[in-house]
Amino acid sequence: MDEIRDADMVSGKVIQERYLREGMMPHIFCSGCGLGNVLDYVLWAIEKEGLDMEKTVFLSGIGCSSRIPGYIDADALHTTHGRALAFATGVKMTNPDLNVIVFTGDGDCIGIGGNHFINAVRRNLDITVIAVNNYIYGMTGGQVAPTTPVGHIGTTAPYGNIEYPFDMSKMAIAAGATYVARWPVYRPNQPINSIREGLRNRGFSFIEMMSPCTTAYGRRNKLREIKALWDFYMENTVLREDYEMTMKFGSDREKEAVANKIVIGVLHRETKSTLEDRYYEMVRELME
Repeated sequence: MDEIRDADMVSGKVIQERYLREGMMPHIFCSGCGLGNVLDYVLWAIEKEGLDMEKTVFLSGIGCSSRIPGYIDADALHTTHGRALAFATGVKMTNPDLNVIVFTGDGDCIGIGGNHFINAVRRNLDITVIAVNNYIYGMTGGQVAPTTPVGHIGTTAPYGNIEYPFDMSKMAIAAGATYVARWPVYRPNQPINSIREGLRNRGFSFIEMMSPCTTAYGRRNKLREIKALWDFYMENTVLREDYEMTMKFGSDREKEAVANKIVIGVLHRETKSTLEDRYYEMVRELME
């Protein structure tokens, strides 16, 4: 559905009234946090796709990002730490007609939930995962997360992290996801379009959102001001198309300038059968 629907022309206030639980306001997100942006982008994607909210279920684990479904006026499961994808598997396999959207964080998804993550991906479960990466355990005390860059500070690494970080999107691609994209939250249009593509994609869709955490991460790493965090993302990211062009045709100096930057954009697309398709096909064959 690439064409613009009439409903796309609604105001932000209409989106708020249509999709949010008024009784949950005000939200708990810190000033400068990107989670409000992520919620906004998802709701705009849902609106533009015309998703039936009666057939849509949201799931999350534990963490700041996992509080997002509580603000959406729809069916939701707030599950245990790292187990959102296990619950999502049960929901989708029980009723394949449902739209299943999972909100998770870097720690929730590939820390304690790492094994659930790689197995949900390899099965190609037909769900859309919005993974918010803020480089730290924000809600539980500022501990180093699996994505914390080397040298950056957390409560469990007061002198700087010495562990190499995971790249969430590369992990998703390696495990077999059929749609993978990564965007910083300061870019609104591209994330909305990627979430729309993820919702349309039949298979495991993974959208990594790089989100600022001013409280737990920013203040420990001299990035407390939102502008400093915005500048950090701008200076340390490069569009996939620009990266590939530079690495192919650029000078040695230009290649060196982008070599260690985080590549953003739509990173992977492929088509293959889903777990639900294979399962119900097997059931039909057994019943014949």
